[in-house]
Amino acid sequence: MSHEAGRVALVTGAGQGVGRQTALDLLGQGIATRLVINDFDSGRAEAVAAEVRAAGGEAVAAPFDVSDHAAVREAVERAVGVVGPVDILVNNAGNSGTAGYSQDPVPFWDSDVSQWSPWIGVNLVGVMNCTHAVLKGMVDRGYGRVVTVVSDAGRVGEPNLVVYSGAKAGAAGFMRAVGRAAGRHGVTANCVSLGATRTPATTVIDEFDDQQTRRALSSYAVKRFGEPADASAAICFLASDSASWITTQTLPVNGGYSSAL
Repeated sequence: MSHEAGRVALVTGAGQGVGRQTALDLLGQGIATRLVINDFDSGRAEAVAAEVRAAGGEAVAAPFDVSDHAAVREAVERAVGVVGPVDILVNNAGNSGTAGYSQDPVPFWDSDVSQWSPWIGVNLVGVMNCTHAVLKGMVDRGYGRVVTVVSDAGRVGEPNLVVYSGAKAGAAGFMRAVGRAAGRHGVTANCVSLGATRTPATTVIDEFDDQQTRRALSSYAVKRFGEPADASAAICFLASDSASWITTQTLPVNGGYSSAL
């Protein structure tokens, strides 16, 4: 039996897309056998938890809004009581959370301050809330993996998603600091930075004609959009024992849209 057998993973935003794929792959690869499935939509969370159970794992649905600190603490404590302490945290919840994804952003200089908080709440504050809820237990037990899904918007800067870019960059900086603070306690903290990936939140991709697709992929070395499995492969690696000497890093999974040195 591997050291990873029996570990508990909490995946946020796991009701669809990258989060769902990651939860199923963590189980399928034997990295975790008990999953806490978070989504703000309780129906989606329960559906994926049922998929995990059907695949032979243990799972509990944990519907909460990651930007609500009290709700995060309460839900994590409840889930821990069912499946045990969290060994692996995947901060995957993103976009603008419960507010939905805006396909018609206005220039930052024309934005209203009220439009900023959903992006910052889920992509930065939510990452801090969930990490805060599980990190002390990881430190006390001498083991933990924290993997946060960010975006190349945070590495390169996306002119149509300025606040989102800032929030994702902040989450990456937060992960670097957590990794340095907790590394001596056996806890690693890393990011996976995604390029344009086909998920339910990016359905506009499916509506592109050939010309729009070519234009969208013009800066990509690999001429296709990412799939949830592409992201999950990197997330699962960083969550595994194979990555025990990797921390404070941001791994781009982006078809060559940008490069890391």
